[in-house]
Amino acid sequence: MAWAKALTAGLLFTMMFLAPSILAADPDPLQDFCVADLDSEISVNGYPCVPTSEAGDDFLFSSRLATAGNTSTPNGSAVTRLDVRGFPGTNTQGISMNRVDFAPGGTNPPHVHPRASEIGIVTRGELLVGIVIGSFESGQRLYSKVLRARETFLIPRGLMHFQFNVGAEEASMFVSFNSQKPGIDFVPLTLFGSNPPIPTPVLTKALRVDASVVELLKSNFASGSYFNPKTVE
Repeated sequence: MAWAKALTAGLLFTMMFLAPSILAADPDPLQDFCVADLDSEISVNGYPCVPTSEAGDDFLFSSRLATAGNTSTPNGSAVTRLDVRGFPGTNTQGISMNRVDFAPGGTNPPHVHPRASEIGIVTRGELLVGIVIGSFESGQRLYSKVLRARETFLIPRGLMHFQFNVGAEEASMFVSFNSQKPGIDFVPLTLFGSNPPIPTPVLTKALRVDASVVELLKSNFASGSYFNPKTVE
C-alpha cells in the first residue's frame, strides 16, 4: 500500500527533523557540522571536531538502522543505537535515533533517558507502550496503550517507560531523541547490577522483601547477561 509507506515516511521525517528543533535539549551548534573525533582524549560536553578536510563525504549518511537487531537476548529485544558514537556526524546537532526490534513477548524494560525527550513510531507489530508520570506527592500514574504500525508515542524527558510486544509476530519501532547522547538508565540494572552493588539491607528496606530475594535478583543482573544474546544450542 503506497499510501501507508508514504505516511510512515512522513512521520519518520517529522520525528527526525522537526521534533528536535521544537524540543531542543542540547546547546545550539556554532557551525554547520562538527564530525566527532571519537578517538580524542578531550571531551567537554560533547566531542571535538575532526578537521573538515578529514571529515569525508559520508558523515551525513548512515545505514546503521536498516538492519534488524538480534532479538535472541534475555529481554527478547535488540536496540540499535544511532547516536554520536555510531554516527559521528550528529555531533553538536542535538539529535539521535534508535531502532528497537522485539521477538514475540519481548520487552524494552523500564528505563529513563536523563538527557532527552523521545518520540517514536511503531513500524511493525503490536507494542504496549507504558509511561509512568507523577511524583511522591501526587502519586504515580501509568499511561499505557497498545500501538500498531504507523502509530506514535511521546516520552517526556526523564520519565520511566517501557515497551512490550503483545503480538504473536515480531515488532519494531524507531525513536528519535532531542540529544546526540540521551543516556539510558534501566531500572532493574540500576538497582541490582551496579558496581559496587547497592548494599542488600538498603534494598530490603526500600523494596520490603527478604534479603534472599534481593540476592537472587542481584545474581540475575551481575553476570553481564542483561543484554547479551542467548547462546544458541
